[in-house]
Amino acid sequence: MTEPLWTPTPERVAGTNMAAFLRFANDRGAGADSPEALWRWSVRDLDAFWSALWDFFDIIGDKGERIVVEPDLLPGARWFPDARLNYAENLLRRRDDGLALMFRGEDRVRRDVTWAELYDTTSRLASALRAAGVGAGDRVAAYTPNMPEAIMYMLAAASLGATVSTASPDFGVQGVLDRFGQIEPRVLLAADGYYYNGTRYSSLGRLPEIVDRLRTVERVVVVPYTVDALDLSAVRGAVSFDAFLEPHEATDIEFARLPFDHPLYILFSSGTTGAPKCIVHGAGGVLLQHVKEQRLHADVKADDRTFYFTTCGWMMWNWLASALAARSTVVLYDGSPFYPDGNAIFDYADEVGMTLLGVSAKFIDAAAKAGLRPRDTHDLGSVRTLCSTGSPLVPEGFDYVYEHVKRDVHLASVSGGTDLCACFVGGHPMLPVWSGEIQGPALGMDVDVWDEEGRPLASGKGELVCKRSFPSVPIGFWGDDDGSRFHTAYFDTYPGVWRHGDWMEWTEHGGAIIHGRSDATLNAGGVRIGTAEIYRQVEKLPEIAESIVIGQPWDNDTRVVLFVRLADGASLDAALEARIRAAVRENASPRHVPARILEVADIPRTKSGKIVELAVRAVVLGEPVKNLEALANPEALELFENRSELVE
Repeated sequence: MTEPLWTPTPERVAGTNMAAFLRFANDRGAGADSPEALWRWSVRDLDAFWSALWDFFDIIGDKGERIVVEPDLLPGARWFPDARLNYAENLLRRRDDGLALMFRGEDRVRRDVTWAELYDTTSRLASALRAAGVGAGDRVAAYTPNMPEAIMYMLAAASLGATVSTASPDFGVQGVLDRFGQIEPRVLLAADGYYYNGTRYSSLGRLPEIVDRLRTVERVVVVPYTVDALDLSAVRGAVSFDAFLEPHEATDIEFARLPFDHPLYILFSSGTTGAPKCIVHGAGGVLLQHVKEQRLHADVKADDRTFYFTTCGWMMWNWLASALAARSTVVLYDGSPFYPDGNAIFDYADEVGMTLLGVSAKFIDAAAKAGLRPRDTHDLGSVRTLCSTGSPLVPEGFDYVYEHVKRDVHLASVSGGTDLCACFVGGHPMLPVWSGEIQGPALGMDVDVWDEEGRPLASGKGELVCKRSFPSVPIGFWGDDDGSRFHTAYFDTYPGVWRHGDWMEWTEHGGAIIHGRSDATLNAGGVRIGTAEIYRQVEKLPEIAESIVIGQPWDNDTRVVLFVRLADGASLDAALEARIRAAVRENASPRHVPARILEVADIPRTKSGKIVELAVRAVVLGEPVKNLEALANPEALELFENRSELVE
């Protein structure tokens, strides 16, 4: 492509928060005359950049004199070692009658919460938690839909210095225990149930066993959501949300200002290779990274309406909550994004005036395959930024957005992860958008692409690495007392450098393309192949609903095996197989061509919607798959067992 899909007008560029920050940085000596130069300064002078970020966004707290001690020590650098702050204090800057939260539970529940109501309820929750004995360093957990009470609970706990973990209510008993059982929470917030695809699901049947097996839980607070009357007699230590608050009046919140790296969140990996890793994130690092990404890279402003389709089991929930720090209205949704039909999210965008519309790449692909044309059926005039993450957004997804969703929109494809609770590469509101490309590295993130020997690659595919420390490097893994598991996860391959596990390449425009997970790349004929390259070609075909690809050891080499879920009415005949192979051969390479193409009725994925190549490969090879509770549809793995086509 010789032309970008979208270029911001000079007027739009001038009005961005990023342009204002560039001027602010230059007043402090950055000497940056372009976005690229600003990024180079941000990774060259970490002290100056992160100090400027703190000041530009007027972070509430005591910054201290030192910004980073031993910045080249990764892991081990110490960020803002003299600082004191509170995450919740920075999110609760407003107490007026403007809208802080907007919530929809499919077509069943509609609620709005003002800033004053958010502050007051949070203050009562904080008092109730304090009365229950919760203080700094204690863990609390939430097993809820993406609803206002989950945000309030998180803010109340954070105001006290407690550490918060969340899980989506579609997790089964073992999935909850695999997560919360490791961190020993004292209080558990739960809802009575949730909605999905027009159906009500109850959580009350699971709660008694969960609570009985979480012996450290002293109090269970249940939010009535799908039923009017709660029967909590079977749940040990349970009380309704209103009853928990009832003894406590709204007051000024006493925010505990704590060290920069005081634990705020424990997030969980969603892989299927063992028990979930409990990744501990500090309050200051999460706050600064999210402020940077939302207000600079996504250009979120006060009174904007910021939405991301997420559950409480995905780090994008934590990211979305931070948008309160921008004085932006946070827009929440519980349920299926395709109920009652594929227009549900676009309807919601128009209804509430979303300015940032965040979805997964899979949602964009599904909308395209469903033939949705929001540009013809919706206004979407308020939407300035459309974010995509969760998996690589293919060029056809970019093209679909600009052809059929909205022409004048900043499409920000971003990539990072639970590991850092932030992004390594993402959008930039001052730069053009090119089809298939993430616009560039995030400020302050010294990202590069390296080969197996640790040499930088100006072109071609390699490992995504970060060469210098950043504030949201995790404190560590919960229970990993000697740090060995943490070190093995990110620093074994290139000592002193973060290896993220993504297969990436730079583009001629300074952008990035993610080709999938590097631990799932295929080594066919001695050449490493990114699985995303195969998906792009296969899923362009109208007969293919979705696919998953693995490498199978074969004849002293690796052969590519492709499984496809077909669209309604399609059949995997010889003609379709030939078209698949031709598309891959002509548009990727002969090495990408699958040796076997097999049909399956379903493809396993995690609760956050990511397909699980490693789990499928394990089943095909007859190896055990651990942590099945991480999967939304574990029964799908049975479709890959004992396939006779794979022994010949």
